[in-house]
Amino acid sequence: MRRALAWIALAALAGAAEPPARPPSFSGRAALEFTRNAVSFGPRPSGSAAARRLRAYIRAELALCRCQVEEDAFTAETPSGPVPMTNLIARFGGVSGRMVVITGHYDTKSMPGGHFVGANDGGSSTGFLLELAQALARLPHRNEIALVWFDGEEAFRQWSQTDGTYGSRHLARKWAADGTLARMRALINVDMIGDRELGILNDRHSSATLRRLIWNSAAELGLGRYFLTAPGAILDDHMPFVSAGVNAADLIDFDYGPDNSYWHTSRDTLDKLSADSFRVVGTVVLEVIQRLE
Repeated sequence: MRRALAWIALAALAGAAEPPARPPSFSGRAALEFTRNAVSFGPRPSGSAAARRLRAYIRAELALCRCQVEEDAFTAETPSGPVPMTNLIARFGGVSGRMVVITGHYDTKSMPGGHFVGANDGGSSTGFLLELAQALARLPHRNEIALVWFDGEEAFRQWSQTDGTYGSRHLARKWAADGTLARMRALINVDMIGDRELGILNDRHSSATLRRLIWNSAAELGLGRYFLTAPGAILDDHMPFVSAGVNAADLIDFDYGPDNSYWHTSRDTLDKLSADSFRVVGTVVLEVIQRLE
């Protein structure tokens, strides 16, 4: 009888126990709203007052998350002369000694005489990372996770190995020197991921093992149709890390509008974006972060 009562008591305790915490979800609507707020600052080229105001806004939002925030300031030598730039880094501490990095850029291309607000190109990665920070604040993890908002992704004149990717090239050199690159399990760069007609490029420059993990994760989540299988190639903020031997990949939809006609034009506006596209990419990136544990 006493054994039976003990079983009943244990069963009651088990029933009263809280179920295991579910991983946090990624809100596409919240990411789109963060993007809307970023776009409200107008054109945000590197070194501009608008870029500084946006950086202050990002910092204010990150203050609500459990993370350490640092500014990585430097001066870039550009075809237009020296330009002050600042990468913004949010760190979510871990215990494994390893590090996973998710990156994007917050600057917009300078378009003298035009009004380029870069809703998708610069805005979407900014909003995406802000929502990802909210999710990571609720996600148990062993690896350190760093979110990086790169400055200076855009070229000042003509894209080349020396004009563009200023922030990522600077940080790759800095982290190579201080040993951070050696701790990195993976780096995923996101860029132009808000397009209503989402199709993530299968970039052959990205690490094959990490690309396979991302694409398999998307397929197993029922989201594989958004990740293209035909091979393509793109030069983006992941490349300085790929060149340094980091397991790095780029997630970008580089077919924005008919024949990519919205890219780097005044038509890159919020009405071209979809909360569902943010949700798709965010869900997959969170899954990959957990699988890298």
